[in-house]
Amino acid sequence: MIVYKTAEGIVVHQEANWYLMDYIGWDELASMESMYAFLIDRIKQSIPEDEEPDLSHLLPPLGTQEVWAAGVTYFRSRTARMEESSSSGGSDFYDRVYHADRPELFLKTTAHRVKAHRESLSLRKDSSWMVPEPELTLLISPKGRVQGYTIGNDLSCRDIEGENPLYLPQAKTFDGCAAIGPGVWVTDEPISENTEISSTIVRSGKTVSEGTTQVSQIKKKLTDLVDYLFHSCSFPVGTYLMTGTGIVPADDFTLEPGDEIQITIEPIGTLINTVE
Repeated sequence: MIVYKTAEGIVVHQEANWYLMDYIGWDELASMESMYAFLIDRIKQSIPEDEEPDLSHLLPPLGTQEVWAAGVTYFRSRTARMEESSSSGGSDFYDRVYHADRPELFLKTTAHRVKAHRESLSLRKDSSWMVPEPELTLLISPKGRVQGYTIGNDLSCRDIEGENPLYLPQAKTFDGCAAIGPGVWVTDEPISENTEISSTIVRSGKTVSEGTTQVSQIKKKLTDLVDYLFHSCSFPVGTYLMTGTGIVPADDFTLEPGDEIQITIEPIGTLINTVE
């Protein structure tokens, strides 16, 4: 099932039927021991909507959850990070973390900086080399259970991070630095390693960058990423974890105002954002 957040409430799409659950908030829902079991039970007690709901103005599918991220989980990301940081002498760090048991994990942002499907993301004015990072994103319960999967757009300032790895927070966290959506695929099964992640960047009606990867290309197990995230950290209303990117535009590419970023992961759908 796909779960969306709208101004009218939480909307569930299950087996061609639509259900409006306007009596529960996102934090309460995400805090369930099993979001899937709870929704299946409620669907059995509900009557489907007569018409498909208006999803033209979706909200980010989160409440007060933090958004965390894992870095250097794909070989392509390792290579890009090493290239951008070579002049600062920090390239060895990325190679070492790629092969280490402990992953790179960092707080990407809090909820108020996250944008929804079709909303605009922001370019940092003090960066001249910015790219999107298309990422499979996990919704995790307070007890560390993966509740579902969504799409994350993790904007990154490659020049700021490349200048010095200690600048990572500034390269990653700023107003409008991330998008999540359009909804969350809630399931009680792990995602297939054959799941494809694709990204297209359109400028003035023309494709200027595109790429594809698969979940199987993530070096570390998703369960291991979750386990490390929950080491000594509590998440009372659950959390999101972006799992890294395997799609990196060419080194001579940077986002420009008006660019449209399209990220597709089925069966979740396509997350679309412009930048300004």
